[in-house]
Amino acid sequence: MQCDSSETSRTDGAGALRGTLMVQGTTSDAGKSTVVAGLCRVLVRAGTRVAPFKPQNMALNSAVTADGGEIGRAQALQAQAARVEPHTDMNPVLLKPSSDTGAQIIIHGKARLDLDARAYHAYKPVAMKAVLASHERLAQAYDVVVVEGAGSPAEINLRDRDIANMGFAERVDCPVVLVADIDRGGVFAHLVGTLDCLSDSERARVTGFIINRFRGDISLLQPGLDWLEARTGKPVFGVLPYLHGLHLDAEDAIVGAQSAKQGAPDTLLRVIVPVLPRISNHTDFDALRAHPQVDLRFIGPGMPVPPADLVILPGSKSVRADLDFLHTNGWEPALRRHLRYGGKVIGICGGMQMLGRQIHDPAGHEGPAGSSAGFGWLDYETTLAPHKQLRRVSGRLADGEATVSGYEIHMGISAGAGLERPALWLDDDEGMRRADGACSEDGQVLATYVHGLFDEPAACQALLRWAGLDGAQGIDLAALREASIERLADTLASHLDLGAMFAPLRS
Repeated sequence: MQCDSSETSRTDGAGALRGTLMVQGTTSDAGKSTVVAGLCRVLVRAGTRVAPFKPQNMALNSAVTADGGEIGRAQALQAQAARVEPHTDMNPVLLKPSSDTGAQIIIHGKARLDLDARAYHAYKPVAMKAVLASHERLAQAYDVVVVEGAGSPAEINLRDRDIANMGFAERVDCPVVLVADIDRGGVFAHLVGTLDCLSDSERARVTGFIINRFRGDISLLQPGLDWLEARTGKPVFGVLPYLHGLHLDAEDAIVGAQSAKQGAPDTLLRVIVPVLPRISNHTDFDALRAHPQVDLRFIGPGMPVPPADLVILPGSKSVRADLDFLHTNGWEPALRRHLRYGGKVIGICGGMQMLGRQIHDPAGHEGPAGSSAGFGWLDYETTLAPHKQLRRVSGRLADGEATVSGYEIHMGISAGAGLERPALWLDDDEGMRRADGACSEDGQVLATYVHGLFDEPAACQALLRWAGLDGAQGIDLAALREASIERLADTLASHLDLGAMFAPLRS
């Protein structure tokens, strides 16, 4: 149950912490990622060497690690919370959906193969070997490993060969904390129902509950908490309040709320982003969502394309299919009208490829083999290749000295005369400068392979000025993210009985 902050802030208790603790959720988006990030920061504050871990992640938001691999973006955030460098062992299996039934399978940071759902289910024993090897390395290197489950352990149709939830917990014999989102409603049914779907051994390893995103009078919730503890025989470690305004990387889902900025509409830069069926790395726009001078809106299927100052075409896991989606949903005439009236366009990664003349996929890496005509506003063509480009990058915008840092994740190789007018100059590992992206001769269209384009304050300021924002300011997304992690950790320390929750890890 909830305790006073002086007690809950203690994590050491009678002895040092050692071992693995797993956080599972009753549903997707119950708050597992944020709870794990908060726990990592709480532990590292107390002097514990801690690493985050997610056995299997399904997400199109990813990050590039120091060892040159690809992991879920949430695990990179959790590594930041733990004050360690992100590593591929922190997310050994990453699934990047390419259709409703198929995905690219990334093992230890590298794309290995593409499988449909049934074939992947058969492949899981191989994936489990990678999971257990990564966990063993982390367990040897750190005092505590905090594990994030995926979806819900109550998905009994996936219990056979499960590697993401209880299947993993049973193999490494670790305690499990179950998180439920009260803001969704039905929190007691979610918790009791989840337990009821588990086997006896799985149920026994659930040590207690965290109720997330509560708003209201806690005294009105107390009878339900008492009932839950009596019904299940397991404690509620605490109730976390709904935290507004956190600037944390989303694992996959696009934040539903649109901008609600103060001030007259004509003082804000209007930015729109189409929500592609296979949109990837939409965290590229987190800095713009947080920017007080920007009104950023995600435009979903069937929504009218509103007037804007800047349109950004995002990354895509299935570029040709998503390009067809834009054509079907009327984006080409809307973009032509937008450019005719002086608007600006940026394409990032897959969006860059769409702005060229042609996209070729002769081997069918992202779907049926063939070619698709791009929008043709920049003079280059892209051919999809079997090997993915994965690298962290830094440099500057080509038209000034504003610094840029980010990462590349793409399978396309672009070539053509349009690339002779680059958007960025990047520094490679040997200290040499290389060009990236392209700019149109009229200065209205810009394209780049670099994700995180707006994350550096200087680059953000320069790009917003280019897009037409008078008095554009930069925004320090890294500082906002760090402040959010600290706030999250403070909240967990004051609302959870950490002593009881960490008790199974005490030596």
